[in-house]
Amino acid sequence: MSKIQIEHLYKRYDNAENDTLKDINLEIDDKEFVAIIGPSGCGKSTLLRCFSGLEEVTKGKINVDGKRFDNIPPQKRSIAMVFQDYALYPHMTVYNNMAFNLKLSKFSKSEIDSRVKEAAQKLNLTDYLARKPAQLSGGQRQRVALGRAMVRAPEVFLMDEPLSNLDAKLRVSTRQDIIELHKQLGTVTIYVTHDQAEAMAMADKILIMRDGVVQQYGKPEELYDNPRNLFVARFIGSPSMNILKGTLSNKGIFNSGGVNYDLSEFVKKEVLPTDKRKIVLGFRPEKVTQVKKSGDNDTAPENSAQKEGFFVLSASKNLAEYMGGHTLVYLKTKDGVNIVTQTPKRIPNDDSHKKLDLYIRNSNIYLFDAKSGLTLQNG
Repeated sequence: MSKIQIEHLYKRYDNAENDTLKDINLEIDDKEFVAIIGPSGCGKSTLLRCFSGLEEVTKGKINVDGKRFDNIPPQKRSIAMVFQDYALYPHMTVYNNMAFNLKLSKFSKSEIDSRVKEAAQKLNLTDYLARKPAQLSGGQRQRVALGRAMVRAPEVFLMDEPLSNLDAKLRVSTRQDIIELHKQLGTVTIYVTHDQAEAMAMADKILIMRDGVVQQYGKPEELYDNPRNLFVARFIGSPSMNILKGTLSNKGIFNSGGVNYDLSEFVKKEVLPTDKRKIVLGFRPEKVTQVKKSGDNDTAPENSAQKEGFFVLSASKNLAEYMGGHTLVYLKTKDGVNIVTQTPKRIPNDDSHKKLDLYIRNSNIYLFDAKSGLTLQNG
């Protein structure tokens, strides 16, 4: 069993003015697959390196099963790392690459042979043990890197963007290999990636970071449905959440770009300000219920549909991209805000600048404080 607790962890590099990691607190349960995501430079790889011992913790501590872990020499930590560049020895066979660390650790020949062959079987590498890395595809080389980590029987797997060098098709198949390997071994896996879709598909929980600070930690569906702030809301989901900036009155009238939207039936009382408040309204492209030509209804949508539980936004179409299972429609509001919506219908890429009405259920609308970015209301 390996339960991980990271408490008030800080990391500052020599001669740096600011901390790279700031007050990281995190709990990972046994057998969990945790993905760490965030923009470049947010500190996700640094956090992984602190856990592995490749970087020294400046302040705070890491515990594994209740015992101090960050003061153990790196070579004595029961971990295995998989990197994005595979780091295989080109002059060695697959077998010897996988066996190398075991030989350094003075395992017997029989134990090494047993572990390597067992790992090769699980990773479908048995037929390639006599080959060298140059004779393998990118996906096969990544599986060799996984096998080399796997034979050490670590308590924790650390993976730093292991699929970033693979093409799209190989990424999908190799991430299935990683998920299956994780299930077979039953160990903790901490997985750094820049790809939020990859994290959503693979992880039990996701840690989102920004500028060295944890933004939110939880199950994928929690981050998607209940983002803590605007950054998380826009980082999770593809295409990104649409946003409209404006003001909210004490009567529930949202004004954006000179257009008033009556949200009085939707906004919770505790959100209503005493005076006008700057807010951001957001909705996900895939949550647009209907896309209609403006003027399809005799009554104005702003007055009728919004009282029936819909937020209705009018915009001019710029471009439609048919993706097979759905169409992405790119639009622009009257005041120049770019909007994208995803609809199952095929919308022809003609009649550019045609005005359309987008219908979004109130339950799929998010409100954020414009200054802090914190979520005010989810649906």
